[in-house]
Amino acid sequence: MLIGEYRHVIDDKNRLSLPAKFRRETGKKVVITSGLDSCLFIFTVKSWESITERLSSPDSAMLSADSRSFNRYLLGGAVEIDVDALGRMLLPEYLVTRAKLGRKVVIVGVRDRAEIWDEEKWETYRNEVEAKVDKLAEKIGGAGLF
Repeated sequence: MLIGEYRHVIDDKNRLSLPAKFRRETGKKVVITSGLDSCLFIFTVKSWESITERLSSPDSAMLSADSRSFNRYLLGGAVEIDVDALGRMLLPEYLVTRAKLGRKVVIVGVRDRAEIWDEEKWETYRNEVEAKVDKLAEKIGGAGLF
């Protein structure tokens, strides 16, 4: 399980180190794609296979314009990336640009995936969520999650 918040720096060659705790979960290859809320998603290969199977289900993949658009967004920008012996990944420039990442980033574990956020954007987002966390907990608590 990928959990926690880690601050890292993207070097001049667009390399980013995965947190050591994540490396044990991800293995030597990950899939990175554009995420939601202006971040990048990092999936293990196994999680990615599960996601793509659900996205390509006959009920949704080709029949709905929204499904086709979302599939193009998520799958079209995805790339398999090797994690080197030092735990570094080479981020494609187009993904760094799409997520508007600066040098300082935050990697956030979200159970079955990790997210890469620009540090300033993450701080703003986290502060906004913290301001309404009681209401969010009440809302999802009503769905039987707590």
